[in-house]
Amino acid sequence: PFGRSSMLTLSAAAALAYSPTVAAPHARTSAASVSSRASAPRLGLLQKLGLRRGARFADDLGLPCVDECAVASYPNLPPSVHPGVVTGQALVDLLQHAKENRYAIPAVNCVTSSSVNTCLEAARKADAPIIIQFSSGGSQFYAGKGLDNTDFDAAVAGAVSGAHHVRTLAAKYGVPVILHTDHCAKKLLPWVDGMLAESEAHYAAHGEPLFSSHMLDLSEEPLEENIAICVEYMQRMAKLDMLLEMELGITGGEEDGVDNENANPEDLYTKPEEVWMVQKALQAVPNAKFTIAAAFGNVHGVYA
Repeated sequence: PFGRSSMLTLSAAAALAYSPTVAAPHARTSAASVSSRASAPRLGLLQKLGLRRGARFADDLGLPCVDECAVASYPNLPPSVHPGVVTGQALVDLLQHAKENRYAIPAVNCVTSSSVNTCLEAARKADAPIIIQFSSGGSQFYAGKGLDNTDFDAAVAGAVSGAHHVRTLAAKYGVPVILHTDHCAKKLLPWVDGMLAESEAHYAAHGEPLFSSHMLDLSEEPLEENIAICVEYMQRMAKLDMLLEMELGITGGEEDGVDNENANPEDLYTKPEEVWMVQKALQAVPNAKFTIAAAFGNVHGVYA
């Protein structure tokens, strides 16, 4: 579900081609949702409906949900999926629902609060879930290029700021959001470390992580090292009920300063035995939730 080469759902490039049978998974005009809105009190709604923890963030700020976001669940989505950022089992349920119903969830890299708001508005209009994600470069831009990025300090601050922005508004828009981060090469691991520290603090305060998930892209490293590092991070993330996306193979083309234009063509295709090695290693971690981004010859850039 995360990134262009994910195995679990369709690619983000095809994300707008929703199946007609699931084009409106929220079904906000259904009798169930209309009834929920009509009968619900206007204030303190999140607590009264018993919504999942992720929707409480805006309420904690004194911004309770009313009207469009005042639904306990969506008739055409799993009951665990709620307005706001989804994490843990609700995240897994949503991805499984997308897989079973053959629709894609678009993943959009955001670099400003305006782009986040645009994504939320589009999801509201489409009546569908969305993945909002940040790259390391985009996170630094979010914080402002004037900040010192030594030890990825600005990139961490920008991503955390963006995450709080998403959490504040996602429930207000009444849409389920997967809050994710994009490709993280080995040299960028301190960026993920900083975000995980924030998620640990958020988990201690709110019972769930700040982010839904993170992607580690160690595909340029030897396979054994790739797996070993991912296991290490999975152990840390599993304690927070977070999902890890790891990558095998190489995505061609260029993105965010990573240039694979001249990559060996064989490296653009993930080998099945490598997927099995990752599966065995990660599923051994208690409470592990993960996806494997396998390469199928896909590239960044224009297909011609």
